[in-house]
Amino acid sequence: MSATHQHPDPTTDPTAFWEDRYRDSDRIWSGNPNPLLVREASDLSPGTALDLGCGEGADAVWLASRGWQVTGIDIAQVALDRAATHATDAGVAERITWERHVLGETFPDGSYDLVSAQFLQSPVALDTDGVLRRAADAVAVGGTLLVVMHAGWPSWAREEDHPFHATFPTIQEVLDVLALGDDWRIDTVEAVEKPSVSPDGVPGIRADNLWRATRLR
Repeated sequence: MSATHQHPDPTTDPTAFWEDRYRDSDRIWSGNPNPLLVREASDLSPGTALDLGCGEGADAVWLASRGWQVTGIDIAQVALDRAATHATDAGVAERITWERHVLGETFPDGSYDLVSAQFLQSPVALDTDGVLRRAADAVAVGGTLLVVMHAGWPSWAREEDHPFHATFPTIQEVLDVLALGDDWRIDTVEAVEKPSVSPDGVPGIRADNLWRATRLR
């Protein structure tokens, strides 16, 4: 999820918002996996993975293509239907289970060798702190928690152009929320900048924050 595409009232029902958001176009995302997921997960041995906010399924399909058994979660059934089609077209449908959850209200059962939360930032109601804590709880011993979030607006955007509240937590704020303790090893905490282009073709920079940790016991 990203906070930079629409201008809703923050009190908008999140399910209705995201269903409408996906229905507005045939495809929202690129169809490619998130680069920081690829960078951080390529060295992991395949096991079970939980993809929170899976959208149209690119991350889940990439993981499945590398041998992972994936559970993909999203609030929007439209997105999940597109994700399932993507998985079928890629020949990995048997390796992915799709589940609809309103994160913050419901959460998938079980524990996983990888829990990935890529850009769980929403312009409408989302208990991000609660979801991140449950994400950490869902990591199996020896497993990996991977969280990536936008660190702010892209350089070509102005906050005043977006009349809703957007939250960009700092690296320390997310560490405080997770409060991982001695049962965990922090592997990567990093601010990453990458080229970004506005919808009008204006070049700039987008900054993201990344957290990766391993559950030790």
